[in-house]
This record gives sequence, structure tokens and C-alpha cells, in this order.
Amino acid sequence: MNLALIHDRLHIKTFWEKRISNQCQHVESEEQRMEKSALKKLRGEWLVRLENRTKHLKSLNDNYVRKVKTEKSADQT
Repeated sequence: MNLALIHDRLHIKTFWEKRISNQCQHVESEEQRMEKSALKKLRGEWLVRLENRTKHLKSLNDNYVRKVKTEKSADQT
């Protein structure tokens, strides 16, 4: 085989191996960064807050509707 072709193949192979290695390292470091991030915890806390707020508003609305119904029924009698 021609020495230039072998050299080119080795060059191309090492080039792509380095690119793949760098990409794997980048993905790994990004995963570690995401694991350390407080964003997941904050999202969970906000979901709990929103659920509690929704429950509270629903109970206020239910109480208001019950009160209106009892006032109407008391007025009709």
C-alpha cells in the first residue's frame, strides 16, 4: 500500500477518535453539571407550592359556592 494512504488513514482515524473522546468528555461533564444543579429541586418546590395554591383556591371557591347555595335555599323558604 502507498505510504501516503496509510498516513492519511491514520490521520483521519486519530482525528475522529479525538473528536469522539472530546464529545464523550463534554457529555459526561454536562451530565455532572446537571446533577449538581439546584434547578430540579427548585422545580419540585415550585410544583408543591402551585399544587397547594390550587388546592387552597379550589377550597375557597367550593366554600363560596356552598355559601351561595345555602343563602339561596334559605331565601326561598
